[in-house]
Amino acid sequence: LGMLKTKAVPNGDGTYKISGQKIFISAGEHDMADNIIHLVLARIEGAPEGTKGISLFIVPKFKLDADENPGERNAVSCGSIEEKMGIHGNSTCVMNYDEAEGYLIGEENKGLAAMFVMMNAARLGVGMQGLGICEIAYQNGLTYAKDRLQMRSLTGTKAPDKPADPIIVHPDVRRMLLKSKAITEGGRALSYWTGMNLDIANKHTDPAKAQEADDLVALLTPIVKAYLTDMGTEIGNECLQVYGGHGYIKEWGMEQYVRDARIAQIYEGTNGIQALDLVGRKMAQNFGRLLRRFFHPVQKYIADNQADSELQEFIFPLAKSFAKLQQVTAIIAQKGLKNPDEAGAASSDYLRQFALVALAYMWCLMVEAAQKNIKDGKGDKAFHESKIKTAQFFMARILPESDARFKMVMAGADTLMAL
Repeated sequence: LGMLKTKAVPNGDGTYKISGQKIFISAGEHDMADNIIHLVLARIEGAPEGTKGISLFIVPKFKLDADENPGERNAVSCGSIEEKMGIHGNSTCVMNYDEAEGYLIGEENKGLAAMFVMMNAARLGVGMQGLGICEIAYQNGLTYAKDRLQMRSLTGTKAPDKPADPIIVHPDVRRMLLKSKAITEGGRALSYWTGMNLDIANKHTDPAKAQEADDLVALLTPIVKAYLTDMGTEIGNECLQVYGGHGYIKEWGMEQYVRDARIAQIYEGTNGIQALDLVGRKMAQNFGRLLRRFFHPVQKYIADNQADSELQEFIFPLAKSFAKLQQVTAIIAQKGLKNPDEAGAASSDYLRQFALVALAYMWCLMVEAAQKNIKDGKGDKAFHESKIKTAQFFMARILPESDARFKMVMAGADTLMAL
């Protein structure tokens, strides 16, 4: 971003002439609205080099007339539309600005800070796109697995009235579906928790409570964005696999989910950048204050519930994985101070490890709620029992990945940087 060449020349009347080119502009040109308002980063003549000299501008497709209606066409145009792997319903444009009239937002040279207000919200939104792909892929995979007949169950016929059993009887199909279910439901809980804290940060009357919630949202934002979009692609692929050959055929719709999911790992800051944000910025921010917003409530939850016999099969895996997360956090911080490459090399695996621990915490909270509702006779008993069984699968089959990620982080930077 510090190398951007788009320039802004003052007109003397409070407006600016914006000249340059932008790429990857989603919906940069279309006919679905009377006007399109572009947010454009540019450098005012004489501004400092690098990111410290970037300003933010509004550049409308049509200038407003005296009645504030779209009037004269501004000097902004679509140079071309990209041919993409997916998201074909959204035109991705190259935009040309030829002394287009623009209006400064905020202060000169403070454009990057203004843009990141939008970017942080967008990153959470993109995380929701990943979660949405997980959900729709799982729903379709589950429906197909109940309907598709192939072979007989390994333990004997399950549908004697049919020529073959539905493929949902097969362990490996169930593995793919349960993985999809456990990650999707855990990811949704993590998203709700983040959203709730976003509301607290914006609305709480106690400034200290609002700050605590804001810290937690800042910490979780790169995790929600990166992990849930990674899982959108991974679960999209798993549920396409449930369909076998039909998944690869356009008619069934599954291949579109895989294509559309892939962009979410890239835009609004690639997932590698999210990992660097977590390790390079959020971990050290305010002497670890953001980390404490997650570590302290999880530590307290484990301490308060580890003696509960009905929760122990869930609390113990959480406690073990959480202890390793705390351990590796301290090691990354220590090694990263001596050699920044150590933090960079650890970042993606650390984010994945952190996400798995966060989901384990969510599953413990869900199990606790489900057990209470069953005891109190509230709600759908089968639904609550399903939550508990899905949590058991998560702890046994998905959370162990955090151990592998721990070992990858501990391997250090040498194997990455030596060759």
